[in-house]
Amino acid sequence: MSGASVVGVDACADGWVGIVLSADGIAAHVHSEIEALVAEAAAGGALDVIGIDIPIGLPDAGPRRTDLEARIAAGPRRASVFITPVRATLGSSDHAHASQLNRQRAGQGISRQAFNLLGKINQVDQWLSKAPCRVLEVHPELSFGAMAGAPLAVRKATWAGALARRRLLAAEGIVLPDELGPAGHRAGMDDVLDAAAVAWTARRFVEGRARRLPAKPEMFSDQIECAIWT
Repeated sequence: MSGASVVGVDACADGWVGIVLSADGIAAHVHSEIEALVAEAAAGGALDVIGIDIPIGLPDAGPRRTDLEARIAAGPRRASVFITPVRATLGSSDHAHASQLNRQRAGQGISRQAFNLLGKINQVDQWLSKAPCRVLEVHPELSFGAMAGAPLAVRKATWAGALARRRLLAAEGIVLPDELGPAGHRAGMDDVLDAAAVAWTARRFVEGRARRLPAKPEMFSDQIECAIWT
């Protein structure tokens, strides 16, 4: 295990689940708010990097290049990469209205999946300036593909898919314990595995081995570097 301390975060039904990788081993946290989750994760020692599976750097118009490149990189799992809604949709409480706003600025509506994540996207967007360290956007399917050397063909929601992902993590030294405390009871198995994969990429970033899509990040009116790391 690297001497750095990193946390990988994924959205779950109860809010957020985080997997911490540090010299002390592996720890899991769950909380409804991202700021509180990160504070819990950092209680055992300062974090070097935070990875999170949520869009960072929101477009004003049109699709983000990172989403388009990530879809290609995900191969059979391309549908797992949704096109990030434009910034104007934040705060929308109605899917039809959000889709209309997005269509006006980007030429297309937004998926129900993307709409359901608007609250979490907004939560992270508001928190970023207060984050205690570097925050990376990470897509776990791309992380698992990087571990395997090719995009995975089996879906994470299946038994075979979960086992394949847990084995990939174990081969990278991330052996998730059977007992994860509250996180193990409140987060889904796929959410925990995804958070661990995001932590793996965060650790790779600290080690100087991570890659980003695109190689040169975009930047929109929010002045946040926009790229997905693997």
